[in-house]
Amino acid sequence: MTLIEQLDLVSNFLAENPGAAQLVPRIEGELVGPYQVLVNTGAHRVTVDEPATIGGSEAGPSPIEMALIALGSCQAITYRLWATKLGIDIDNVRVSVEADYDARGLLGVAGPGRPGLTATRVTVTVEGPGQERFDELRIAVDEHCPVLDLFSAEVPVTTELVE
Repeated sequence: MTLIEQLDLVSNFLAENPGAAQLVPRIEGELVGPYQVLVNTGAHRVTVDEPATIGGSEAGPSPIEMALIALGSCQAITYRLWATKLGIDIDNVRVSVEADYDARGLLGVAGPGRPGLTATRVTVTVEGPGQERFDELRIAVDEHCPVLDLFSAEVPVTTELVE
């Protein structure tokens, strides 16, 4: 089955069965070192850690880096998906993501006041013969990339501490 056939099959199924589109992605993590977290999601295990400068062991990307990884990889995937849906020929997609972050917020040191990112920049390089339609592709990706939406829209979050 080709990629477009697979996308059409799933799209048609979800159009007819909207309840099937309602997903609940889930991760579970456990602190296994000073800052090292072993995260399970489905059949995958990922190690997240902090840099040595604050006592981590650098056993994996930091949580901030994981967020940037999620954004960059989602952009690349969404470019492929929408190029396929729109019939735009592409050969390759490369993504670079960088962010402005002030660690004083995490550590409670006087400074910016917030512990998160203050700006994020995504650079996407698309190669292929469909260049005359790349702006159309960029617009479709910006409208449909789930992780870009997480970065750019306010998403309600609740937290709960269980003792």
